[in-house]
Amino acid sequence: MDAVSAGMVGQRVVLFDFDGVLIHGTAFYLFIRERYRRSLWRGLLAVLCLPLLLVQRLFSRRLPIRTLVRIALFGLGDQRYQAAANAFAASLVQQSRLFCRDGLQALRRHQAAGDRVIVVTGCEHTLVSGILQQLGLINLEVLASQLRRGWFGMRPQWHNVGRRKVEKLAQHGLTAWQVAYGDSLYDAPMLKLATEAVLVNGTPALCKKVEKALGRTITRVEWF
Repeated sequence: MDAVSAGMVGQRVVLFDFDGVLIHGTAFYLFIRERYRRSLWRGLLAVLCLPLLLVQRLFSRRLPIRTLVRIALFGLGDQRYQAAANAFAASLVQQSRLFCRDGLQALRRHQAAGDRVIVVTGCEHTLVSGILQQLGLINLEVLASQLRRGWFGMRPQWHNVGRRKVEKLAQHGLTAWQVAYGDSLYDAPMLKLATEAVLVNGTPALCKKVEKALGRTITRVEWF
């Protein structure tokens, strides 16, 4: 059902961030950390690249992170990456304490109410989709970061954070929504266009920053 049809029948559009909202921590970071843990040579290669990482850090915090991600994904094509991501998703969901019980319950309540629920996240698409499926969460739309195949393995293509979430939603045919759940100032662009903006586990200081960015009050929830 498209956005126009949804509006005609009164179906609400509800957005959920993933990291920090449905899971405690950052799923893709956990995946990359596991890649290094299981492969000694990747860690050694990262050490050899330390001078490069230090130079990159002078210009941007993101550049060395991208380099470390590329080392972790070195040698992986599409199929091998999908297999690795799905295997990690299956193992991750066994660690129930990693997941936000209240957040998952809220998402299921929205689904039960007939809302159109979309997970909009900076996590990589294959990984987050696999985790959601392993959790038994079906009939979800997922807008996420994407990788592309390079000469030496998978590499970042689209990092779905900040304003890019709004851009991705616009490409998906959505420019406004009824409810949005986020956990950081990076989610402010997405929260701003929501009728009801919900900040998950935000400190009072963060809440003030988000409200200043939005120009209005928000709903604050404590989820465990």
